[in-house]
Amino acid sequence: MLCFHLPDTALHQPPQFLVRGQPRPVPERPERVAAVLEALRARGDRVEDAPAAGPAARAAVHTPEYLAFLETAFARWSALPDAAPVVIPNVHRGPDMLSYPSSVVGQAGFHMSDTACPIAEGTWRATVAAADCAVAAARAVATGGEGAAYALCRPPGHHAGRDMAGGFCYLNHAAIAAEEARRLLAARGRPPRVAVLDVDVHHGNGTQGIFWRRDDVFFASVHGDPAEFYPFMAGHAHERGAGAGLGATLNLPLPLGSSEDAVLRAVEESLAAVARFAPSVLVLSLGFDTFKDDPLAAFAVTTPGFARLGRAIAGAGLPTVLIQEGGYAVDHLAANLSSFLDGFEG
Repeated sequence: MLCFHLPDTALHQPPQFLVRGQPRPVPERPERVAAVLEALRARGDRVEDAPAAGPAARAAVHTPEYLAFLETAFARWSALPDAAPVVIPNVHRGPDMLSYPSSVVGQAGFHMSDTACPIAEGTWRATVAAADCAVAAARAVATGGEGAAYALCRPPGHHAGRDMAGGFCYLNHAAIAAEEARRLLAARGRPPRVAVLDVDVHHGNGTQGIFWRRDDVFFASVHGDPAEFYPFMAGHAHERGAGAGLGATLNLPLPLGSSEDAVLRAVEESLAAVARFAPSVLVLSLGFDTFKDDPLAAFAVTTPGFARLGRAIAGAGLPTVLIQEGGYAVDHLAANLSSFLDGFEG
């Protein structure tokens, strides 16, 4: 398989985030990149450096204010007296807060939905590199050159909204890939319809929000029940989109502790809905935190189970852009990715 990677994805190295008010080491570590590269090279996949995509693909998804904040936040924060080593907000915007702040402290609260997305010195360069990988994979697939392509995106992206970071995510690489695929499909006279299927253990609330009112992008997600799991306030079964996008969102939350078979049945249900939408391209938000031994896991998918997942998704018969999302059992990440790709490629 054609795979895209950039070394800058390892530059994001925040030392801590807050869990129940307590500082904890960030499980989303640079070692994830090395583990994935090990798997890809052991399989003999084509691993290429992604070319710089430029700002347009990012601007097609995220607001100018948010992009400017992400690019400058760490330097501005570091200039403050007694600032922490990473940007973590101590205020968050509410629905009655309508003015855009000028200070970096206020902007952190405006643009960061939680304390699980600390911004460190290399965060901007890392997430831009990940977005470049996503764009490269989308271009390879949407132009008809490849039936599938994998983007080694790190940090992940599916919790990032149009103007807000959250849950280890800064730029939404799956949404950027979907928009780039739509642009290229339209330019070639093909139906610019794209489906995004999210199989990370957490709901892709950022992706859902970006396409909430759209009928040209179908979003489906299989994830842990947000009634008791992050992100809590999105991903419930009754959420189906709004306006023109009503019905173009499908959420299949599962109880915590769900078995591998239950997860795969929900994925099959999602794929049936994707088939009814009839997209030209499928974007897969691929998380391995559904693994039974993942530190954040809520499901019980085994390493062989990822091959079953790969076969199911390949069975959709769609040109597919694979975007790496979560997966924090680093010692098992290479084996889980290899299993998935072996199943996907038959």
